[in-house]
Amino acid sequence: MKMCRIKLGQLNHRLPLLMIILAAFATLAILAGCRDKKPTPPTLPAVTVANPVTEPVANYLDFTGNTAAIRSVTLVARVEGYLEQIHFTDGQRVKKGDVLFTIQQDQYKAQLKQAEAQLQIQKVALHHAETELARYVHLVKQDASTQTMVDHWQAQMETAQAAILAAQAQVELARLNLSYTQVKAPFDGRMGRHLTDIGSLVGGMGQQNSLAEINQIERLYVYFTIDERDLLRVMDRQKVVPSGTLNQQNVPMSFGLLTEDGFPHEGYLDFASISVTPTTGTLQVRGVFPNPDFAVLPGVFARVRVSALQKTDALLIPGEAVGFDQQGEYVLVLNAKNTVERRAVKTGRQVRDRLVISEGLGPTERVIVEGILQAVPGREARPSWAAAQAGQSR
Repeated sequence: MKMCRIKLGQLNHRLPLLMIILAAFATLAILAGCRDKKPTPPTLPAVTVANPVTEPVANYLDFTGNTAAIRSVTLVARVEGYLEQIHFTDGQRVKKGDVLFTIQQDQYKAQLKQAEAQLQIQKVALHHAETELARYVHLVKQDASTQTMVDHWQAQMETAQAAILAAQAQVELARLNLSYTQVKAPFDGRMGRHLTDIGSLVGGMGQQNSLAEINQIERLYVYFTIDERDLLRVMDRQKVVPSGTLNQQNVPMSFGLLTEDGFPHEGYLDFASISVTPTTGTLQVRGVFPNPDFAVLPGVFARVRVSALQKTDALLIPGEAVGFDQQGEYVLVLNAKNTVERRAVKTGRQVRDRLVISEGLGPTERVIVEGILQAVPGREARPSWAAAQAGQSR
């Protein structure tokens, strides 16, 4: 054993005995501290590992788009008059045929009565002409009148018949104008805010006064564009489906809003433009989605996902096992010697809490899913299997 050399003789012999004893004890402590100690081996970091899970997953394409109402109409006044009443509150749901606005009706009621009176006058004129015609026809047979008078009343009768048709048209027109004083909902929908206040003059000559906007949103359109490469991929997938798939609801799609997790709203493709825009190389596509509670409004941004028609097997690992640095996405794996390795991967879609790994891993790899912060590439680690796989033989 290696010992430290200390010359006790160098101590001052003139010191008192007590000081000599204390110096001896200090020397013994120093000698004990100078002994060599055997180094303690470092503790290996504990990590939890798991194999990638093989599961059938549908391929998909992701896009961005916007929602739109199935129908959207701006209501305008078709006749001139002062706005008397508004029968809805802004944002209210309405049914087809509900009265929304009332325009001053007095003038149009009077015009209807005038047209009806003119019709009665023409009916009286027709009756008089028919009576006179019958009389002169009888007189001609008795040689008591001339044919000229018969022709005259024949013309009068036909003129009266034509006048009745014109008067009836005026009645219909007046009744139609009166109906236009009540602006009604053209379909079930939701009202926007009113754009004209009570007392305003609407429907003037050459004016198109917008009264309000109504949207039908119990179903929604979602419009998005697809580039030429993705379009060819979709067309390749459609080879197994008969023509006209967009109208037969065979191409499922889903979308989610910015504040939603995943793609909870499910629908189908129903329209695609007939040609690709040459300047952008894109094609406009549209999907239809149910919106029974009016929870989604038109015009909002949507994350769109179009699924493949067939599922394929894919490798999935927990999402927290995937890291990202300047070189891209990666996972940490343990090799046969329990040494940590960095493995570059490419991820695909998210399935529940797992990510699809399209490149970089095999089904037998031991992926570190817990203890990632303690694992250092190039160093050993002490593995244990994840609870879901701990009972399986390897």
